[in-house]
Amino acid sequence: MARSNRSIPEINAGSMADIAFLLLIFFLVTTTMDVDTGISRKLPVLDEEQEIEDMQGNDRNIYEVYVNNKDALLVEEEEMNIDNLREGAKKFLNNNGRDPKLSDNPEKAIISLQNSRGTSYEMYISVQNELTAAYNELRDEAALKKYNSNYSVLPKDKKKEIRKMYPMKISEAEPFKQ
Repeated sequence: MARSNRSIPEINAGSMADIAFLLLIFFLVTTTMDVDTGISRKLPVLDEEQEIEDMQGNDRNIYEVYVNNKDALLVEEEEMNIDNLREGAKKFLNNNGRDPKLSDNPEKAIISLQNSRGTSYEMYISVQNELTAAYNELRDEAALKKYNSNYSVLPKDKKKEIRKMYPMKISEAEPFKQ
């Protein structure tokens, strides 16, 4: 039997790279990247020995913040602009008993936040950001006063001490219908 010396035809691989590149471009264009928005918060650990305080008789230590379904902000039963919330919260937290209508001290102060079911997500996040910023600014001020350094660059033990001075107590109630 005679063998034929025919050569096997080669596959043109030059266009394969073009096809792979086009597929890559297609998937990059059509794929969506979800960017998570929200609040990164870690809940405090429940201390078994900690006594639960009766807050009924001491309303001065509770800063009430309500947001209705029209994104109107009501703080301590008075309408407030979101731009003033941070300063209002700082004044409440850092009162140290001077004003009888505000908190006894930052360790006892609680910010009570309640939203309507119709509150927009943007307003909800804005309120949370302002309240968190109030705590962060107070912690920064305390760190500068005590250690002559910003809170963010302090070692863990000193940060813990400052957090103890200004514990973030934001109580969020169930949304109300309106």
